[in-house]
Amino acid sequence: MEAMATTAFAQEYPWDAHYLEVGAGRMAYLDEGPRDAPVLLMLHGNPTWSFYYRNLVKAFCGQYRVIVPDHLGCGRSDKPADYPYRLENHIENVGRLVDTLKLDEINLVVHDWGGAIGMGLAVSRPERMRRFVVFNTAAFPSDLIPFSINLCRIPGFGALSIRGFNAFVRASLSWCVKDKARLTPAVRAGYLAPYDTWTNRVANLRFVQDIPMNARHPSHGMLVRVGEGLSQFKDHPMMIAWAAKDFVFHDAFFEEWKTRFPKAQTHYFEDAAHYVLEDAHERIVPLMRTFLESSAQ
Repeated sequence: MEAMATTAFAQEYPWDAHYLEVGAGRMAYLDEGPRDAPVLLMLHGNPTWSFYYRNLVKAFCGQYRVIVPDHLGCGRSDKPADYPYRLENHIENVGRLVDTLKLDEINLVVHDWGGAIGMGLAVSRPERMRRFVVFNTAAFPSDLIPFSINLCRIPGFGALSIRGFNAFVRASLSWCVKDKARLTPAVRAGYLAPYDTWTNRVANLRFVQDIPMNARHPSHGMLVRVGEGLSQFKDHPMMIAWAAKDFVFHDAFFEEWKTRFPKAQTHYFEDAAHYVLEDAHERIVPLMRTFLESSAQ
C-alpha cells in the first residue's frame, strides 16, 4: 500500500501516513499543515478512505491543520479479521486520536459513515467542537436503505459479493460519481488500492452489516444516542453541501438535516452524486473557505 501511494496515484495523494495504536491495530491518519493552525478533522465513510478528502487537504493545509484518519479496516490502517467494527468502536478510535493529538476548537467535516462517527465524537466531546461541514450522510436512525445495499447484508451473499468480488468498491465508482470523466486511472487506483484482497475488504462488509435497521441491532442504541445529542449543536455554525443524485443519502436525509439545523448554510448540487467531492470539489472549496472564515468572526 505504501509503495502504491508513490506510484499509481502519487500526484493525487502525495502524503505519508502517521499511525496511532488503538488497541486492535494501528490507525493511519494524515496530519498536514501548521500544528498551531485551526483544526479541520475530516471523517470518511465506506468504502472510501482519506483519499476521498485529498482535494480538501490540498486546498486547506496551508491555512489549517488538516487531520484525516483512515478508520480501522480502511485505507492504510490495519485490517484485523476479528475486530467488531461497530459504530461505537469507530467513535472510540477517533476519540483516542483527538485526545492523543490534543485537538480543540475542531472544525468537523463528515461524509457517509463519517456522519454518525463524527457526530458521535461530537456528542462525546461537545466542548471540543467549533463548526461543522456536512456532506451526504446521516447521524440519526432511519429505516431508509437502498435495495442494492440491503442485498449486501444477506448472509453469504454479502461476503461473496463484497469480499470475494469487491462489488461494493467497484459499484461505488460506477454509481457514486456523476461525471465519470473525473474517474481517471489514478483516481480509480486510489479508491481500489486499499481493498485488493478478501482480507483487506473485511471492513467494507462489516460497515454494511453495522447499519442498524431496527432496535435489535447492536449499534441501534448508539445511533439513537448520537441522534438525540445533535440538538446541543443547533447554534453551532454548520454548512451542508448536498449532492442531489445520491441514491444512498437522498433528499429525505437532506430535509432531516435542515429540520434539525435550521440555521445551517445549505448548498445543493444538482449535478453531483454520493461522492460529492469528486463531482463538485472546485465549487465546494470556495464555499467552505468563505464559511469557515465568516463564522470565525
